[in-house]
Amino acid sequence: MLFRVDAASALSLAEQIAVQVRAGVAGGTLVPGERLPPARDLAKALQVNMHTVLRAYAQLRDEGVIEMRQGRGAFVRQDAGPGLIRVTELAEQLMDEARKLGMSQQDLVRLIGGVGHA
Repeated sequence: MLFRVDAASALSLAEQIAVQVRAGVAGGTLVPGERLPPARDLAKALQVNMHTVLRAYAQLRDEGVIEMRQGRGAFVRQDAGPGLIRVTELAEQLMDEARKLGMSQQDLVRLIGGVGHA
């Protein structure tokens, strides 16, 4: 998979990398179990700081899209696919809307936990 970043973009460099990985998983370009480029190599190829790539990988790990294996690199999770990517995007949109309304993440989790139980 070919990665690109645009320094003029409104998105941070790390977010641009994360978006491309999510799109690759959703579109089938990146398949479960596939190894992502080592952070050092990708940083060098994109001419960005290695910590920028690591930040993107950490975000994707936290979203459940990839897993990081000590000393072996980052891999697309076996259960990652278009459905997970879509739900993650919707969750981010929901959290953004909740913040605009002054709700905390805990408020939103409580609200979601009660959905369908009323």
